[in-house]
Amino acid sequence: MGMTLIEKILARASRRATVTPGENIWVNVDVLMTHDVCGPGTIGVFKREFGANAKVWDANKVVIIPDHYIFTADKRANRNVDILREFVREQDIKYFYDITDLSDFKVNPDYKGVCHVALAQEGHTRPGEVLFGTDSHTCNAGAFGQFASGIGNTDAAFILGTGKLLIKVPSTMRFVLDGEMPDYLLAKDLILQIIGDISVSGANYRTMEFAGEAVGRMTMEERMVLCNMVIEAGGKNGAIAPDETTFEYLRGRTDKPFEPVYTDADASFYSDWHCDVSKLEPVVAKPHSPDNRALARECSDVKIDRVYIGSCTGGKTTDFYNAARLLKGHKVKVPTYLVPATQKVYEDLFTLKYDGETLSEIFLSAGCIEPAAPSCAACLGGPKDTFGRLNEPEVCVSTTNRNFPGRMGDKRSQVYLASPYTAAASAITGYVTDPREFLS
Repeated sequence: MGMTLIEKILARASRRATVTPGENIWVNVDVLMTHDVCGPGTIGVFKREFGANAKVWDANKVVIIPDHYIFTADKRANRNVDILREFVREQDIKYFYDITDLSDFKVNPDYKGVCHVALAQEGHTRPGEVLFGTDSHTCNAGAFGQFASGIGNTDAAFILGTGKLLIKVPSTMRFVLDGEMPDYLLAKDLILQIIGDISVSGANYRTMEFAGEAVGRMTMEERMVLCNMVIEAGGKNGAIAPDETTFEYLRGRTDKPFEPVYTDADASFYSDWHCDVSKLEPVVAKPHSPDNRALARECSDVKIDRVYIGSCTGGKTTDFYNAARLLKGHKVKVPTYLVPATQKVYEDLFTLKYDGETLSEIFLSAGCIEPAAPSCAACLGGPKDTFGRLNEPEVCVSTTNRNFPGRMGDKRSQVYLASPYTAAASAITGYVTDPREFLS
């Protein structure tokens, strides 16, 4: 019996010929990522268990990215970044994307922004490898054909000391997306469609592997959207087989050798889900759960107070390009917040053009709020002074990944998860809007 690509990666990482779902195995870790929210806790457990003077297993395999609560006056949030700095100095960690001047992020050449997008842009996501991160959306990197999963502080501390982790081999659910993507659909619609079908617990502790011609035609950034939200279905990790699109993205970003692996034709799956994407319509996830799916056109009675375009899910260059394409020539009716995921994305807003204008020019002439400093910002609520945070019981259409009560701030606020197209269309009308109203 053949193996899936994830089973092959885990077999290699555990130095075994084969692995089967349900087995407990020790895997060797290629990269461990942590950030300012979970980093201090991870460091605390590491020092408690391995000793105050212990050294990490490999200072070149740890990536530390402050990104969640950065641009804030909150003393505890700022202290968290100080703890990271101290640890990096003490351990001589190579990959630390620090920010020192909060008043002007552009003068911080090391600062990157949101960890999951930064990991990809800086070349830390490579096919065939094992990546763990103290953040649930670490599964984003599965788009590169690697095993990538979020873990807690205790597991991360154990990896810091040993470079290994005991895990159970997940079974794989395969999602085959075939057909031609209509012009008005984006990867966000597809993953919300899937989560709506299988529910927020439909993939608990399983791999969600995406395949099919629609996936093969996607850009890396759109593939990341699919894998990013696997965790919203309870998944352990997401996976997409690497191809020329993957290798092209990695050229110039990493010089480390990697070995891609592929699912065998006779591999066995927990389940097989097939879909012709040409038959789908734009969807949203209504409050208060990512699986509370509805067609965007069914929600046109929902008046909104604001639109938020950002996060690891919806704050990449492609996402802003798509939003700008729809907004061009229109004016927004509600405050529209733009939060680029990373410095690179921020720069793209001022250099990348659509129809003769930069994305930033399109956004500003449409009346959007000026693009913010790159960070997680309001996606995880954060301190009261966080940019874009819902401090009142408002209704928001957002390109983020979660809409639980209080996720973006006020517990009484309501968040509709949507694609950048649907978010932009809704900004123009002031209610939840199907982007087909603006895309011929």
